[in-house]
Amino acid sequence: MADQTNIRIFPVGMALGILLAVSFLLCVLFGLLFPSATMFQIWLPLLPGVNWINWPSFLLGLVESFAYGWYIAVIFVPALNYFSKKASAAN
Repeated sequence: MADQTNIRIFPVGMALGILLAVSFLLCVLFGLLFPSATMFQIWLPLLPGVNWINWPSFLLGLVESFAYGWYIAVIFVPALNYFSKKASAAN
């Protein structure tokens, strides 16, 4: 039986949160540089309360994007650890 290491939620949550927040930031910057592009509209259905663009809406979008990363981590990490443990026990 192989030695197993559990993945921790905190590093995964931070990494995913920052990834999604930076992605939101890059989409906003792209939209500001190229106003005819509609890339930011991808985010609007996913981020309640965010519209194009003012400071409160931008900050809310960053917070919500970061929160989505944590939401994914809170579901994904325990599921991965559980199924990884079951798979290693079956071997």
